[in-house]
Amino acid sequence: MGDNYEMARNLEQLLESLIKMVGNANKNVDSLQRRVSQLEWVIKEQQNEMKERDNLIRMYSTYPHESSQNIPLRF
Repeated sequence: MGDNYEMARNLEQLLESLIKMVGNANKNVDSLQRRVSQLEWVIKEQQNEMKERDNLIRMYSTYPHESSQNIPLRF
């Protein structure tokens, strides 16, 4: 009878440990998902800024038909 109790207790401890591990893994996944969302937002903002810059350069350029990457730089 003592063996059954001890085995049940060990299983309970194992189950508690597994639940904690899954909970920690879920927290890590949530944290990673938030970070990925932040990085996606930053990339989209940078792309929008590049598009705006390219549009301004085309608007004021002597080469309005070309993208800003093809315009020669003068220093």
